[in-house]
Amino acid sequence: MLKKWLWGTSLTLALAIAGVIVYYGYSIVHFANSISTASETSTSDTNQNTDTPTTPVPKWEGKERVNILLLGGDTRGDDAGRSDSVMVASIDPVSKKAHLFSVLRDTYVDIPGHGKSRLNAAFSYGGAELTKQTVGDLLGIPIQHYVYTDFIGFMALVDAVDGIDIDVEKDMYYTSKADKHMYDIDLKKGLQHMDGKTALQYVRFRHDATSDFTRTERQRIFMTELAKKMQSTTSLFKIPEILEAVAPYIETDLSPTQMLKLASLGFDINVNEIDKQQIPPNKLLTNELAGSAQVLGVNKPKLQAYIQNLFEEDAKSPEDESTKVQDLN
Repeated sequence: MLKKWLWGTSLTLALAIAGVIVYYGYSIVHFANSISTASETSTSDTNQNTDTPTTPVPKWEGKERVNILLLGGDTRGDDAGRSDSVMVASIDPVSKKAHLFSVLRDTYVDIPGHGKSRLNAAFSYGGAELTKQTVGDLLGIPIQHYVYTDFIGFMALVDAVDGIDIDVEKDMYYTSKADKHMYDIDLKKGLQHMDGKTALQYVRFRHDATSDFTRTERQRIFMTELAKKMQSTTSLFKIPEILEAVAPYIETDLSPTQMLKLASLGFDINVNEIDKQQIPPNKLLTNELAGSAQVLGVNKPKLQAYIQNLFEEDAKSPEDESTKVQDLN
């Protein structure tokens, strides 16, 4: 059975691992080889000499932007399920600027070979690969890689870092007999130290007036706090233990070498400066009907132009920005 990974883990682990990889070379290589489902299995990729924690870290040589699809699934039993969370991590290896996009899962899109439907249906039709193609077509960008996990993998990661502190903005309550109450939600307003179970409740809650809009905002908040926790002194020393805990739940098409290179690239990215936002933004959403049901439509050309503008801003040098300020004065 394919192993699963957490939405957001590729970027988060890259940021966290890069700072300590020289100390934990063996653990990182072992982890990468244990989870990767990529077809690249050459001797150069797996790096045969992994008996020492001073394994050299390969550098990311490319200048092209790297876009990674991050999926959280609601797979249960034999049901393939739909993608419960869809995010895209986009990194410019030249400017070292990064974006974390939460793509609204109810966006009404064209799914290759299946007509129009909500975005999260792509996973049930064709798994991560079809979802990767669908999201790429929507945003107008190439999605080179994906990572995926289900609920269990998410909880395992949070527990492995000893939980996350989150200021819950309001009481959250939801119960469902369909899941035999396994994923009921019952959170109280205020600062809380969350383990894997309560963190899952926080990022999944959508039973309020703004539904998926505020849920994706909470997911971005959580990802920021998770990245900070993994970069903390306590978690750095626990990297081998953390990787061991999440490895059984990871699915990705990144090869071991690509993961190590991504970690190296992440070393220069400041987690506090990552641009985090909802996609499509509210101003580009339109009201549409699918049969008798109302869905989230989007002006696709304007959305793609919006994404390209963000990337063009990344490419601007500090000198360009300085000149722009002077011109305004």
